[in-house]
Amino acid sequence: MVNPTTTSQAPALFSPLRLRDLVLPNRIVISPMCTYSASDGLANDWHFAHLAKLALGGAGTIFVEATAIEADGGLSRGDIGLWEDRQVPPLQRIAEFCKECGVVPAIQLGHAGRKASSQRPWIGNGPLTAADEKYGDSPWQTVSAGSVPVDDRWPAPEQLSVARMDSMAASWREATLRALRAGFEILEVHMAHGYLLHQFLSTVTNTRTDFYGGSLANRMRYPLEIARVVRETWPQERPVFVRISAVDDGWSIDDSITLARELKAIGIDIVDCSTGGLGRSSGALRISRGYGFQVPFAETIKNSADIRTMAVGLILDPALANEIVTLNRADLVAIGRVALVDPNWPLHARRALHADSPPFEGWPRQYAVWLGQRERVLEKIRSESKIS
Repeated sequence: MVNPTTTSQAPALFSPLRLRDLVLPNRIVISPMCTYSASDGLANDWHFAHLAKLALGGAGTIFVEATAIEADGGLSRGDIGLWEDRQVPPLQRIAEFCKECGVVPAIQLGHAGRKASSQRPWIGNGPLTAADEKYGDSPWQTVSAGSVPVDDRWPAPEQLSVARMDSMAASWREATLRALRAGFEILEVHMAHGYLLHQFLSTVTNTRTDFYGGSLANRMRYPLEIARVVRETWPQERPVFVRISAVDDGWSIDDSITLARELKAIGIDIVDCSTGGLGRSSGALRISRGYGFQVPFAETIKNSADIRTMAVGLILDPALANEIVTLNRADLVAIGRVALVDPNWPLHARRALHADSPPFEGWPRQYAVWLGQRERVLEKIRSESKIS
């Protein structure tokens, strides 16, 4: 559906990247973005239209939003899930369309832990209460590494027993197999943004006194066990990513470097570097926000742990995105909300970086032929305007 690129000297942003047996056509990735629009964990026409629109936009890889491994593992009752077989076909439809567009389909699996049982953002973004039953959303008991609530407004989670952690590991394995059946080429483990595995990593949320709490090695133990389960279950020829919050309360960049080294030893291919999220407010962690503000974390982890990384965070300018890859600060660049504003951002980046020869070569052929004709007309108008 998408025309191949024949440019011999493409900008770094549009160079391919081999990960195991998979070749990503370029370095632009659409991040997982929750839309809170599922029912019973089932992706629907909204999700297909949303992701299909992005698949036509020229990114090399597209992630489906955070997908719950268990029924009570989503942030809200509107989260997509892969805890049962009937949730596979609608996701398979999305993965197949991405492949038709020449895009690598990817999926992020996660469990929200203490941040679960939350309202959909347009309703309130707080904890669910009995009052939310009028929207069809009733609250449920959350779980975590310890029993520390998100804040004073939130109920305390139940500390997971080791037996429950073992059964949850089985849920990760089963969800991974379903993702494989759905046709995804990349799987990402969510250890960031205050989700359950992040809650094990931080000293703020992990108050355990057993061998899953206390020291850094103990706090990393369960997240690494899950990463190992996923890596061993996912085909060896396909890559596994892990998203982390590189810094947060109770978690430092040095901790992230140590974790990244352990992830590499397990066989993880990319560390996706975000920050914060342990609390409900993204502004709670005091990091100066600017264009590409999280890129230094991806660069530090890449160089210090000798592992490939993905950079995220207000990367809005194609020149900046290209520079990140050119200077080897990260191997992939992920965009999120800018793609909601402009689903064709990667295609516009191609033109801005002069990666198309002839013009619109990288666009879907159904569009390119007409856009090319229009461009020739516009060039003639501009030329005649200069003469007059």
